[in-house]
Amino acid sequence: MSRVRVFQVDAFTQQPFSGNPAGVVLDAEQLDARQMQLIARELGNGDTAFVLPADGADHDLRVRFFTPRSEVGFVGHATVAAHAVLANLGLGARRLQKQRTGIVAIERVEGTRGPRFSFTQPAPKLQGPIGGELRAALLEGLGLVAADLDERCPATLAGEHSTRNLIAVRDGSVLARLKPDLARLAGLTAAGGAPGTFVYTLRPARPDCDTEARMFCPALGIPEDPVSGNAHAMLAALLCQLNLLPGGAQRARFRARQGHHMDRAGELEVGVHFQGAALDSVSVSGAAVVVFATSIAVTELAA
Repeated sequence: MSRVRVFQVDAFTQQPFSGNPAGVVLDAEQLDARQMQLIARELGNGDTAFVLPADGADHDLRVRFFTPRSEVGFVGHATVAAHAVLANLGLGARRLQKQRTGIVAIERVEGTRGPRFSFTQPAPKLQGPIGGELRAALLEGLGLVAADLDERCPATLAGEHSTRNLIAVRDGSVLARLKPDLARLAGLTAAGGAPGTFVYTLRPARPDCDTEARMFCPALGIPEDPVSGNAHAMLAALLCQLNLLPGGAQRARFRARQGHHMDRAGELEVGVHFQGAALDSVSVSGAAVVVFATSIAVTELAA
């Protein structure tokens, strides 16, 4: 009987039951898209990564990503989770990962507290400032007023394949008291807005980080996302543009925290890489821990 191996992994953390949970499915070449969607729905995580063999010489493996509702192009925390599983099984380093959005470079980074896994992608696109009625509606949906905002950082639409609203607040106390109107935010997405809103501060309440954030994606079926690698890559691009990188451009690396407001504390490190004076790429790294493993008989997924 043919089976696929299934793992529950917490990413951007070294502690089980914290960080951002993801499913990882190996041997996924046995599955079609419908079966992948069924497994993702059954696991119920925000995202599940399905690991496939390479189909070309320019990469080492392929990954398809599914939410419980649909396939998506790329997911940062599920990428970290997938490579942590491969490392735990001793399956060797896979440096180039292909998905619908292209190819990203993967690196294992050894540390005193165990390995971290880093993905490097081209600098995310910044679409431009959010103004007018949309900005006002976003602030109302988040329960924010002008005095809550960090005036150095305009509200910005970021990303290309999957966009996010980036909203800066004054400090960590504002972030902690957010109680967004999720139905209102989902309605803005249905009207053509970004499917996620990433709220961040450069004045965190925590002493062990440079930035603190929360993200709300009710239109994707995720009221609050514990830790987003993709959104932090977008944040890095924006901070470069605004000359607000923590520690200055010469440092080009910052520590970020997310998830602790929902008792799923996560941590990640974000780096920016330049080609001359221009931002070329962004790397995001974090640890991951396997919570449990099982398998599913492919025949059980038959129509």
